[in-house]
Amino acid sequence: MKISHVNEMRDLDRRAIEEYGITQEILMENAGQASYFTIMKEFGVKNKNFVFFCGVGNNGGDGLVVARKIYSNGGKVTVFILGDRSKFKGAAKQNFDIINKFQIELLDLHNVSSALDPINRSDAVIDAIFGTGLDREVKGRYKDVINMINASRKTVFSIDIPSGINGDTGQVMGTAVKADYTTTFGLPKIGNLLYPGFELGGKLYVTHISFPPVMHDSDQLKIATNNPEPILERSKDTHKGNFGKVLFIAGSSNYPGAPYFAALSFLKAGGGLSYLATPANLAAFIGNKGSEIIFLPQKNTTSGSISLKNKQQLLQFSENVDMVVIGPGLSLNEETQTLIRELSAEIRKPLLIDGDGITAIANDWECIIKREAPTILTPHMGEMRRFVGQNVDDISNNKINVLQNTAQELNATIVLKGAHSLIGYPDKRVFINLSGNPGMATAGSGDVLTGTIAAMFGLGFSIDDAVRIGVFLHGFAGDLAVKDKGEDGLIASDIMNQLPASVKVYREEFNSITEDYYHNIYLI
Repeated sequence: MKISHVNEMRDLDRRAIEEYGITQEILMENAGQASYFTIMKEFGVKNKNFVFFCGVGNNGGDGLVVARKIYSNGGKVTVFILGDRSKFKGAAKQNFDIINKFQIELLDLHNVSSALDPINRSDAVIDAIFGTGLDREVKGRYKDVINMINASRKTVFSIDIPSGINGDTGQVMGTAVKADYTTTFGLPKIGNLLYPGFELGGKLYVTHISFPPVMHDSDQLKIATNNPEPILERSKDTHKGNFGKVLFIAGSSNYPGAPYFAALSFLKAGGGLSYLATPANLAAFIGNKGSEIIFLPQKNTTSGSISLKNKQQLLQFSENVDMVVIGPGLSLNEETQTLIRELSAEIRKPLLIDGDGITAIANDWECIIKREAPTILTPHMGEMRRFVGQNVDDISNNKINVLQNTAQELNATIVLKGAHSLIGYPDKRVFINLSGNPGMATAGSGDVLTGTIAAMFGLGFSIDDAVRIGVFLHGFAGDLAVKDKGEDGLIASDIMNQLPASVKVYREEFNSITEDYYHNIYLI
């Protein structure tokens, strides 16, 4: 499903009105009808008591449509207006004028405490205070109302987005409603899908409010959910070379786990031949744990990392594989960091750079910008900070734009790891991944991801799709592992060892996975 910026949604609204004659009144009625449907489906309406908090913009107008429909179908409604009634305009004013003629309690909220008793007597609260265009911190009476809604512990339905969430970032603007259900209009906005907005929105319903598919599926919309794609069946007449040959350049004396997880995860996820170039003193140790890996022992630096002296051998060997992964556990040794930069510039195969490899190139982009073969970077937020020269909070507040601009500037595909990892491409496409869980925030999990992405390339996906599907499947493996072990104490080997079963379930239950396993997003 496509995801929009707030300004993109405004443009879609404008186009619907100007190009298709879908008036603002129709759009608002459709939005209200969808919100009403959500309430009716999830909670019921007849003989139940609802308290509405409506602003005086279009979001409040949507709320008034819902109030009218609940009232006309047997629910009891109390509406509090936050703001000056004279500021209702257009379709919102029309709906205000209509509901004014109903026998509905319609009150101006001058004193927040006046709403306490109605809330306490209510069955559910409808949040229609702010829409997706909020760009300032919530203060004063609005802040008090939102905090009162949250303290009520009532079932909460938010209209378009929980009030207080920035529609372009998902960030809380001082305070925000914690909803049980949200109905959003046209398309989900970025703030509906990124944390903390995603978590505060509860179960998300989406209605296209009569937009034709040419609008809501447009290639001009660059952001979308990371939907899985089917994995091709393995041919009966095949051999290991048909499922990818990948060279992992990884490991140092202080980090023996990273190369093991990366190289073995490739095999666990279905890859064919896993070659591991690692310091000679580590090969036997890792081989005792992962004997299926093929080792290329490397000369060491004095600190136990891979020496620059191995460069020509590694370049030569890279010509014999389909893809190269460089970085996991390589260390910050200066000589090894130089090796990473020089190899990154000269390797002619698709290259995935992770961990210490990202550190090596963060201050010297030239080694990857001119590469002709695809480049993939998999930074976490701290590593992303080194690329863009911003602090983590600033990146979080503008995550999508930062990712789009950086991927384009570096001519690289970037997986920005975290809750709802983002996959950004040089053409500014961004996919929001919905698989995974907090238990996966553990050492080595990123190394499992690199191996899984490489395996998807080995299984026949294009490099672009291999990244997307690898990210999804990595999260899927973590979700299956959590079902057995729980989030607390989940470790990288749990995720890695779940990969074969994850691929099996992914194949056998693909339709149900794509339809309802991950989205918590429902189209109405």
